[in-house]
Amino acid sequence: MSSHSTPIPRFPILRRLWKPAAISGAGGTAIAVWFEELLAFGTEILALIFLPILAGVIYLLDVFMFKSRMPRREDLETPTDQGAKK
Repeated sequence: MSSHSTPIPRFPILRRLWKPAAISGAGGTAIAVWFEELLAFGTEILALIFLPILAGVIYLLDVFMFKSRMPRREDLETPTDQGAKK
């Protein structure tokens, strides 16, 4: 059993990404713009993920709402113009 405990970093992704952001510019504005670009890319990816999910939900609602408009088997077997046969 080891007597050394390694602390778990709180924000490992920030520790990995701060160096490229710091190299790209000297000021804090460059880092803010860099993280803003990351967030914009993330929102676009999330939109692409949720688009098919929302389309599926809308399709299911459409199926359930208009299910009563589908003809039943009894409707297809009985003639609709009974007055014309008389």
